[in-house]
Amino acid sequence: MPGLSEPLRELAARVSNRGRWGADDQRGTLNLIDQAAVLRGAAAVRQGKTFSLAVPFDADGPQTGAIPGRDNPVHEMVAVNVAYTGDPAGFTTSDDRMSMGVQAATHWDALSHVGYEGLLYNGTPDTVITEAGAAQLGIEHYGAVASRGVLLDVARVHGVGHFDDAHQITCDELDAAADIAGVTIEAGDIVLVHTGHMHFLHAGERDRYRMTSPGLTAATAEWFHRHDVAAVATDTFVLEVMPCEDPAVLLPVHMIHLRDMGLAQGQIWFTDELAASCAGDGQYDFMLAATPIPLTGATGGMVAPTAIK
Repeated sequence: MPGLSEPLRELAARVSNRGRWGADDQRGTLNLIDQAAVLRGAAAVRQGKTFSLAVPFDADGPQTGAIPGRDNPVHEMVAVNVAYTGDPAGFTTSDDRMSMGVQAATHWDALSHVGYEGLLYNGTPDTVITEAGAAQLGIEHYGAVASRGVLLDVARVHGVGHFDDAHQITCDELDAAADIAGVTIEAGDIVLVHTGHMHFLHAGERDRYRMTSPGLTAATAEWFHRHDVAAVATDTFVLEVMPCEDPAVLLPVHMIHLRDMGLAQGQIWFTDELAASCAGDGQYDFMLAATPIPLTGATGGMVAPTAIK
């Protein structure tokens, strides 16, 4: 399967952030989260409502085995009520561990996750990734992630709870969702795109959730670049529309976001309850805390995001 077509190459060049934050930068658009963006997020806390945006981390997760090694979380007890002094009347403890693909549940993609033509973000050669992990651009470089979040409810734009097809989200639809929200997107904001697609995951249709999905089109990269968005996450498995717009180009949004823009992107975020609240009270902005687990050298990071309104 070929790489980017010529029109997509031209798009990638227009939105490229290569060198914008220096030759050694490893955070990409997260650099846009400055003091003003954080304070704007803090000012969005007006009601004291909290929402967890993570799906359960368990064996019933969204993975089907189609992506080798990206296994659903498996929990194992390694100690159960162990009396370390030998006397159960004294100190006893239980302990456990887990194994999973780092992108199996709610997660951020690291900038090392996707490249093309031998390069990752900021012109970094993809040889920095070895069996030992990512020597550069690992998820640990994201650091603390907290800013104003804005929910864009694209499903509500169309008056539906979810899409039954591979709906292609456009720039105009993002603008329409921002109009519904009554919010102006500002530099450093984190955008959450709600499609309602988790409907299929909740119904137990994991293949349907993964294989046919609404999502962002490649053209929306210019929208995110124009608004200086710090990161984007969705309630879908892939973030971009699936099947892809052009059957000859696999995951062009991933390529452009991660390799050219350095735009942090997240998938499998649970936005249903937040979207219902936003529609009910009319507040679509909030403080978002979403720091990934800093697993050194990882190409993705588990996260349990919290929205606070």
